[in-house]
Amino acid sequence: MKATIWHNPRCSKSRATLALLEAAGAAVTVVEYLRVPPSADEVARLYARAGMTPREGLRVDAPPLADDGILAAMAAEPALIERPLVETELGVRLCRPPERVAEILPAK
Repeated sequence: MKATIWHNPRCSKSRATLALLEAAGAAVTVVEYLRVPPSADEVARLYARAGMTPREGLRVDAPPLADDGILAAMAAEPALIERPLVETELGVRLCRPPERVAEILPAK
């Protein structure tokens, strides 16, 4: 199975999620989103597949933002994006806690 993780190597949750993906045998594409920020459209697509709103994907320590400006703010300042986000053909999950990644991996 292929998986893409929007990853911050300094984040323990992100590192734990990556380890779970690797242990599951996934072919993982790692996107260090702080170095290669996703566009507002890409973030919107991911959240739509995850069934969540942009506000739900906003880091809890982010400054207050109007709903209509969240995606643009995330594209301009990717540190506002809560991580890690993981996408497989089975869906997208915000993996907090990391074990949520199992929801989008094939059953063993």
